[in-house]
Amino acid sequence: MAAGRVLVTGASGMLGRAVADLAAARGWDVTVMQRRPSGSDHREVLGDVRDRDAVGRAVAGHDAVIHLAAKVDVVGPWMDFVRTNVTGTRNVVEAARTHGAGRLVQVSSPSVEHTGRSLAGAPAGPASPMRARGHYARTKAAAELFALGADGPDLAVVAVRPHLVWGPGDTQLVGRIAERARQGRVALVGPGTALVDTTYVDNAAEALVAALEHAEDVHGEALVVTNGEPRPVVELVAGICRAVGAPPPRLHVPFPIAWGVGAVVEGAVVVSERVPALPTITQPPLTRFLAEQLSTAHWFDQRRTREALRWRPAVSVDEGLARLAEASATGTVCAT
Repeated sequence: MAAGRVLVTGASGMLGRAVADLAAARGWDVTVMQRRPSGSDHREVLGDVRDRDAVGRAVAGHDAVIHLAAKVDVVGPWMDFVRTNVTGTRNVVEAARTHGAGRLVQVSSPSVEHTGRSLAGAPAGPASPMRARGHYARTKAAAELFALGADGPDLAVVAVRPHLVWGPGDTQLVGRIAERARQGRVALVGPGTALVDTTYVDNAAEALVAALEHAEDVHGEALVVTNGEPRPVVELVAGICRAVGAPPPRLHVPFPIAWGVGAVVEGAVVVSERVPALPTITQPPLTRFLAEQLSTAHWFDQRRTREALRWRPAVSVDEGLARLAEASATGTVCAT
């Protein structure tokens, strides 16, 4: 398909910016949508995906949508996740149908099928809103199912699940590890030997644009995207710490203790949300979901993804860490 007009939602984040820039470099006429001005070089529409009318105005006149906007926090009120991740996706899908945008890339997450057990060499299994762990994963699972349910002759939908995207400018994985490591608060759950896949940001952006370009060939599918280089958690965290000039983690917490602490912390978060006089906890040190993620393997079979998208990751984990170190030296590691 010749490049046309594409709307990228959630383009103020690290991955959204990378996707918008790459799509433009590939010849697409790019519009970005987010709640606040981002300083983007692309045509910009301000609005919230929870606002049906705003989404309709943004989608109108576009041939395709890459939907990245989401609430990705590990804690927060359930309905906040529902409004952004589920209702927001419904608004995007309905607007794409109404305004004739023929392609939709729904950016999802491998957490939609993670039930707390290890995923070793797993294919993209079915999303499960009932069994996924935590508000984010459950609402993203519901959103993915709704989006794929809209796939048909007039709207080619592909769900892409990038796993643990990181790189310079990352305020999530890299930013949080860097901040906590410098404060001596990074702890590993168990021995840290569980193998985990990650995705360097440039590779994730390439995969999403490939999904846009090949949507008519692979529509109706969910595809997990990773570097395909599973590493032990301890090695990944230590590598990020070295790259940003922070001390590596030295503390190991047994999983049962970490899980129990996570449960207590989640209880404190709920109380802080319900009692206005208490400060709201937005960045808890640990939750049960995080304890499970840090102690179980989750790496994925990439053969179908690479075949379907005609894509392979160009930046290795080691090269990504070198780029991260270079960015750290210039003070751009955790730019927002």
